[in-house]
Amino acid sequence: MEAEGYLDDTGLATDSLDDDYDSTWVDDGTLPRDRFLDRELSWLAFNQRVLELAEDESVPLLERVNFLAIFANNLDEFFMVRVAGLKRRIMTGLAVPTNVGTEPLDALEAISAQVHELQDRHAAVFRDSVKPALDNAGIHIETWADLDDEDRERIDEIFSNQIFPVLTPLAVDPAHPFPYISGLSLNLSIRVRNPKTGKEEFARLKVPPVLPRFVQLPDDERGLLRFIPLEDLVSNHLDELFPGMEILEHQEFRVTRNEDFEIEEDESENLIQSLERELLRRRFGPPIRLEITDDMDDRTLELLVRELGITEQEVYRLPAPLDLGGLLEVFRIERPSLKYRKHVPTTSAALLPSEPQAEPDVFASIARQDILLHHPYESFATSVQAFLEQAARDPNVLAIKQTLYRTSGDSPIVEALIAAADAGKAVLALVEVKARFDELANINWARQLEKAGVHVVYGMVGLKTHCKLALVVRQESGRLTHYSHIGTGNYDPKTSRVYEDLGLLTADDQVGKDLTRLFNELSGYAIEKKFKRLLVAPLHLRKGLLKRIRTETQNAMDGNPSGIRIKVNSIVDEAIIDALYKASQAGVPIDLWVRGICSVRPGVPGLSENIRVRSIVGRYLEHSRVFSFSNGGDTQVFIGSADMMHRNLDRRIETLVKLIAPDQLEEIEAMFDLAMSDRTASWWLDASGEWTRHHLADNGSHLVDLQNVLMGRISARKRGGTR
Repeated sequence: MEAEGYLDDTGLATDSLDDDYDSTWVDDGTLPRDRFLDRELSWLAFNQRVLELAEDESVPLLERVNFLAIFANNLDEFFMVRVAGLKRRIMTGLAVPTNVGTEPLDALEAISAQVHELQDRHAAVFRDSVKPALDNAGIHIETWADLDDEDRERIDEIFSNQIFPVLTPLAVDPAHPFPYISGLSLNLSIRVRNPKTGKEEFARLKVPPVLPRFVQLPDDERGLLRFIPLEDLVSNHLDELFPGMEILEHQEFRVTRNEDFEIEEDESENLIQSLERELLRRRFGPPIRLEITDDMDDRTLELLVRELGITEQEVYRLPAPLDLGGLLEVFRIERPSLKYRKHVPTTSAALLPSEPQAEPDVFASIARQDILLHHPYESFATSVQAFLEQAARDPNVLAIKQTLYRTSGDSPIVEALIAAADAGKAVLALVEVKARFDELANINWARQLEKAGVHVVYGMVGLKTHCKLALVVRQESGRLTHYSHIGTGNYDPKTSRVYEDLGLLTADDQVGKDLTRLFNELSGYAIEKKFKRLLVAPLHLRKGLLKRIRTETQNAMDGNPSGIRIKVNSIVDEAIIDALYKASQAGVPIDLWVRGICSVRPGVPGLSENIRVRSIVGRYLEHSRVFSFSNGGDTQVFIGSADMMHRNLDRRIETLVKLIAPDQLEEIEAMFDLAMSDRTASWWLDASGEWTRHHLADNGSHLVDLQNVLMGRISARKRGGTR
């Protein structure tokens, strides 16, 4: 599992504050005013859960290293977008969402205090626990002081040949203004003195991001893996960069910039040109965080604060090394014994050929039954990818239509679409070029697809297309058959190995007709109508969910069976939360399985005592969205792409599909039973907003790991067996 693969695309940090503001919601005044937990502090609590895994000595050592990197990278995005957006709203006098804190300045203060505490804790676990454990495992992250003369002589050669030519020191004086400091770059602040004149000068040196963050030291014949941080190595060769000058001080610093921008969408302007202009503007956003090493002198700090225009609250003093996101390089070391046991995803039993030696036929398998896929336990390559690749080469396939929100750098999905277009099929790709931090990659994909003859749509004005849909139209026995895939995660083979997601493959004609109409709306000018087996945002999804929550409320009031179970990444939407509170007041048992942000206060007497909230953070990123309603004994279950956030419900094209196969409904119910069980390791949320980890039994043994259990269950399936 790689840190960049674990970062969420749907609400950890990469959504603008504007996306979490619903100006249409009106408080009816019947519920307590303080019923929503703070959205930003809830996100920080999620990142604290990530940190707790890094602190847990029972987690394999290199996985702890990875969780340290994930924590750091998550926090960077949080500042670039969420904190930046809150600060922008304060400065411009814009309204702040209900669940972001009633007093904006107080919210920033609370965030700063919490982040300072978490970053100190993050640095301490690396220094006091993970680094010593790495030493014991023969993986040493050295400092210059640890090296002997022989080491230093060999590292001098590495510096001269591989590093020195890439470095560019920048002086700061009347002839050289303070240089632009790029966001997330690691820098050295250097004060030097001219021995002839006695005059002191300041210089800035950027640590090149094109070089390895941790430089491997030559083998010293002890069988150890040894590394030194690049900035430490460079710091101890400053005399070569400033010959003849005295080096007085040098420290590390790092700046995070505001990357919260909104695309001004004008129907008269090319969306790509508008987006490219805004991406250029993003590079020059104002600084919002300054990280410095704890040995920085006051004089240098004053210079940085003045030139960068930041406040004391935005300065974070930490022990070296800064930017522990760079530990991803250490995690990639090939030491299987220090990582989670390797899991090879199994091919879905429903997709296995009927005869042992027969070639798999995805269409024949789907035609037999709806197939519920569960990644990464079940292989993405032998299911979704195989579905599209078979469609591309099948002469009976006439058309393929697909949405692409994010995909990997070397994408077999895109290659399949290009191959289908080359074969003369009608291919439509809706590429969402506004997917934050993947805008340039998606623009490049879109242009490649266009060159291959694919019909490319760049999303819709004012809306992001976030739904995960693929539709294949096939000629069979003189009629057209629809084969559909609706998922909870992106068409990305890379993240499919670390994101937990669900997907439905179906030949159901009604689903096919629903998707046909939806794709026509996305690519043309059709007006959205209601669908038969889908709930689609922005017009119908929130209404559909609220209707079902109210049905459960009424069932409870009438003495009929009732129950709501929801699994999402985040839940902050006030209308949904208020409906859940009222359902709880009516006696509906409600289970919320929330991976990240949760603004619900569970267990409040008279308000939410029937609501339980659990969170599971582990080897895989829990990413699927599931909605289950008892419905008086006729259970309804939906899966899809939408979280319970304003942006998902109001400003995105999102799709949920209803599951109808009895074995699939049972599988979802069993998954919820396992997640909510007191015998399963998880974090529990209380009414005050505190998350408490429950991972040990009374006798000190570890509670059940949900992901390990599902891995075992799904790997044991055989063709024709029950799910």
